[in-house]
Order: sequence, then C-alpha cells, then structure tokens
Amino acid sequence: MNNTNKILVIEDERKIASFIRRGLIEAEYEVDVATSGQEALEMVQEEEKGYTLILLDLMLPDMDGFDICAKIRADGVQTPILILTARNSTEDKIKGLNMGADDYLTKPFAIGELVARVKALLRRGPSVVDGILKIGDLTLNTKTYEVYRGDKMIELSQKEFAILEYMMRNEGIVLTRTMIEDHAWDYEFDSFSNVVDVYIRLLRKKIDDGHKNKIIRTVRGVGYKVKT
Repeated sequence: MNNTNKILVIEDERKIASFIRRGLIEAEYEVDVATSGQEALEMVQEEEKGYTLILLDLMLPDMDGFDICAKIRADGVQTPILILTARNSTEDKIKGLNMGADDYLTKPFAIGELVARVKALLRRGPSVVDGILKIGDLTLNTKTYEVYRGDKMIELSQKEFAILEYMMRNEGIVLTRTMIEDHAWDYEFDSFSNVVDVYIRLLRKKIDDGHKNKIIRTVRGVGYKVKT
C-alpha cells in the first residue's frame, strides 16, 4: 500500500463508494470514505498527516458539495479536489472549479479513467492559489476570466477558456481528446468528431501564433498538453 498517497472519498451512495474504494486500493492507494459533508469536514480536519487527494460527490444528504469544497479551501487546505458527479452542465463545472476544485469527472465513469485522473492530480501537487494559472508568459485568471500572453490580452470564447483552463491546470500532462471532451462539453460525442482538434487549432492561433515559444503541444496518437 502506498501510504504517502491517502485519498478521501466523499460519497453517500455506498455501492458507488465501494466501487471507487476498491478500484483505488487495487491501484495501491490508501482510502478513507465519508458518507456526509459534516463527516468529511471533520475527517479533513482530524487527519494528522493530511490527505493527498479528495474525491467529492456534489449530491450529499446534508450539505451541497460546492459548499464543502468552499469550506475546505476557506480552512486553508490546498489538497487537490476532484469532483465526481452526475451534474454535468458547463455551469456546474465552472462553479466547481471556481470554488477551488481542481478537476471534474462526470458519472458514470470507468475506474481506469478515474485512476488516470488521480495520478495526474497527484503528479501536479497542490491547488492553484488565488485563481491565477501561469505557464511561461501565458496567464489565466479563473476569477476574472482574463487571459494574457505577455502584456497582450487574449479574447476567448467560453469553450476556449474552459479547455485552456483545464489544460493549464494539468501542465505537462497529456490530455486525451476524450478527457477534454468530458471536461468541456455536456453531451455525448460522435466518436469520429474532430471538434476538440478544431478548438485546439483556434487556441493555437490566438495563443501561439507569432510567438517563437509554442505552449500548446501535440502528442501524436494520444492528445495534447501545455508546456513551456
């Protein structure tokens, strides 16, 4: 068991909690489960060494998951938070990220994808502070929705902003098209759709054109990443 990575799963549906716990234990993580918001907040405060990751369901019996996320951040806890929920609207995703969450995975999901997201967040470390994401001279403000390359402001659509924020929150990590689709869209995709590629091209034109240092990178046959 990898005791350096202890994960708290906040999920009131016992079958789902058991499914997640079993999958994470098989991936050699130590796992605690909380079935209510109050129990979760107490466990976060009482865990002596602190959790290295929190998996948070939004639909809990005693407290809204967004409020739990906000309370955890208000207490100064910067542990990465991955929201797991059936609420898949773009508005909910943006709200969760603005409350301090680091990533968002909609139900139902494959345990393999969950483990991949967990590994990516653990590689990345603590949450972004003050809503500012910065890679090289590219800056994104999650509170004001402003993006700058150097001193030049870049106008992005809501979808472009959502994709860029997701990529910047996972700096250096290769994100597959499926991961980007799941994060940025509310509906099932045609598996042959190239919409992610189209949006990446739009972002490249706005962010990288005219700059020697290209931030958005293609990993052939896998997906995309951002890196200086």
